Amino acid sequence: MDMSRRSFIVSSTAAAAAGAALAQAQAEAQPAPAQPMPAPMPRGFNPSDPALKYELVIAGGEVLDPSLRLRGKRDIGIKNGQIAAVATSIPADRAVQRIDATGKLVTPGLIDLHTHLCPHLGLGLPADEMVGITCTTTAVSAGDAGANTWGVFHHLALPQSRTRLFAFVHISSIGLAGGLAPGEMLNIDYADVDRCAKVVSENPDTALGVKVRITDNVVGQNGLEPLRRAIRAAELAGRNARVMCHIGAAPGNLSDLLDLLRPGDVLTHSYSGAGNNTVQNGQLLPAALAAKKRGVIIDVGHGGGSFDFTVAEPAMQQGMPPDTISSDIHSVSINTPGYPTLPWVMSKFLALGMPLEEVVARATWEPAKIIGRVPGLGTLQVGAPADVAIMELIDGPVEFVDTRNNKRSGTKKLVPVLAIRAGRPFGRPPLPTPFIY
Repeated sequence: MDMSRRSFIVSSTAAAAAGAALAQAQAEAQPAPAQPMPAPMPRGFNPSDPALKYELVIAGGEVLDPSLRLRGKRDIGIKNGQIAAVATSIPADRAVQRIDATGKLVTPGLIDLHTHLCPHLGLGLPADEMVGITCTTTAVSAGDAGANTWGVFHHLALPQSRTRLFAFVHISSIGLAGGLAPGEMLNIDYADVDRCAKVVSENPDTALGVKVRITDNVVGQNGLEPLRRAIRAAELAGRNARVMCHIGAAPGNLSDLLDLLRPGDVLTHSYSGAGNNTVQNGQLLPAALAAKKRGVIIDVGHGGGSFDFTVAEPAMQQGMPPDTISSDIHSVSINTPGYPTLPWVMSKFLALGMPLEEVVARATWEPAKIIGRVPGLGTLQVGAPADVAIMELIDGPVEFVDTRNNKRSGTKKLVPVLAIRAGRPFGRPPLPTPFIY
């Protein structure tokens, strides 16, 4: 059949456009590595104005912001819910309200990548009630809701919380509505790929991707099929949706599971000692090290049964330190001896020899980059959300216990003092009047 030059050009252009669209779709099907967000921009004030009046000043604390490579005594000025200044000294007459943080450690508000802070679903706790013991101002609900229960997170937990919330949508359509009762994946029909992908795709501001639990009493005879479906749902959802995969007594060869994870996916409970661990006979699995090297995010997810010092120590020594430190706090784990509040879990990594700057980064700046939706989140940059954690770094003997009753001694611990979200303290004065947000 003859084809005119014009027809050829039109068809070639269409084919090129289709190819470009396909390439873009394929790129969006892969989760992005953790990337710094664009610089935040101040809104409603000029940070260079010498007469600027700050609504709140946090004065005299030891400020630690890994994103700025900053550690030293500073004052922090807050305006319009944003960081407006980080300075050696801010005059008292430029502050409407003032918090004396002398002798305290001041960091960006803590960010917990693995929580269950969605009440009325299984294990969920109310986020704001936890802030006093966690200093967590941003949290990620790790699969509390599936497609059929998403409304509980979206219409109840999210609008009722001052805590900034995001979520991974469970590949099981019922999510974790059954709490610790095993088996949301015993019936593979609950793993509805299209429905899960639809929820993730339709909620780009809050849904980070797909959660799946691969434990023998959760998946039964279905093996790795729930993970394969979770990956497929994330690919269908596009826009770099991630998979968060829970391990601990996973069925089969753990290396087969690890090999499925893509760069940018999250392996949580990475130091679990529940069985079929990432460290076996004292050696880190080659597949675990390979996953780390290709960009799989290594997350702690302490919880009530998922952190073992005898796994974490060799894993870290052999090349698999955590990318993010998270708590897996929920209504069962909070009552266990391991006490997985985020500052306490961070303190355990201090005991394992991780420098304070790195510990704080893994609970602020690093998870913020994985969330990737709020410029300046996890930092104290001017224009960033005014989310701040004030803690005491206490020197002295302290004993830590993991979830397998192994004990380790430390010399430092982080103790929450006060958390501030968007410039408004939680739980105690000074509080703004009127209190609006």
